[in-house]
Amino acid sequence: MTTQSDKAAAFKALHAAPGAFVIPNPWDVGSARMLTLTGYRALATTSAGLAWSLGRPDGGVGRDAALAHARVIVAASELPVSADLENGFGDAPADCAETVRGAAAAGLVGCSIEDSTGRAGEPIYAPELALARVQAAVAAARALPFPFTLTARAENFLHGRPDLEDTLRRLKAFAAAGADVLYAPGLSTREQIAAVVQAVAPKPVNLLASPALGPVTVRELGTLGVKRISVGGLLARAAYGAALRAAREIAASGTFGFAKEAVPFAELNGMFKP
Repeated sequence: MTTQSDKAAAFKALHAAPGAFVIPNPWDVGSARMLTLTGYRALATTSAGLAWSLGRPDGGVGRDAALAHARVIVAASELPVSADLENGFGDAPADCAETVRGAAAAGLVGCSIEDSTGRAGEPIYAPELALARVQAAVAAARALPFPFTLTARAENFLHGRPDLEDTLRRLKAFAAAGADVLYAPGLSTREQIAAVVQAVAPKPVNLLASPALGPVTVRELGTLGVKRISVGGLLARAAYGAALRAAREIAASGTFGFAKEAVPFAELNGMFKP
């Protein structure tokens, strides 16, 4: 895959192939190269991982910085790259359309747009506006000269609104509007997952991996009808968690027991050689 069109076609084909696939989420060049070498077939950015790498909370990065980061990740891997572009960085449908065009210009072959506002008192857009925003994003995607994969996200469960019926209504409306992939992050039961899959069939569903799901495998999720599984900020959390535990051990006890769990120098160094 050498061109954006080639990558876009390959990414689209992943969503039509049998079974579920995992799309991991790098947060910098090193993690993107590591995940590419580990054998995954596509990557997706993580808004949380990017923000933490800049010393900011999730949601603290604007459109220009997010798209600049996307360009860096695209350049770091030959794999297709999609992006977590939050709510499109604006309330208006035109903002979502502009973000999709910017995503394509950055070399991405897909992105997700949320129905969350970023405001604590009113965390989710009204259904009519949420739908208009997806419609504008779809129109921008369809105007591109390659098959850009647009994911529409219903964010109720991440914002203290575990309203499955409203989530299903939103996802069905987004699917009818032309979204390529549907996504409701925060689902925690197999019944919820099955309901989402059934509601938007035959369109593919993305699932956010989460400890709340309990012990589950990629194969099991595929059996439920999930097509794509992302890990969001989990890999970044794992990496930062290991570093934090190590730093606390040194500060608290003056010991270096964490070193036995560290990746061998030669193995890690070898991943980053030209």
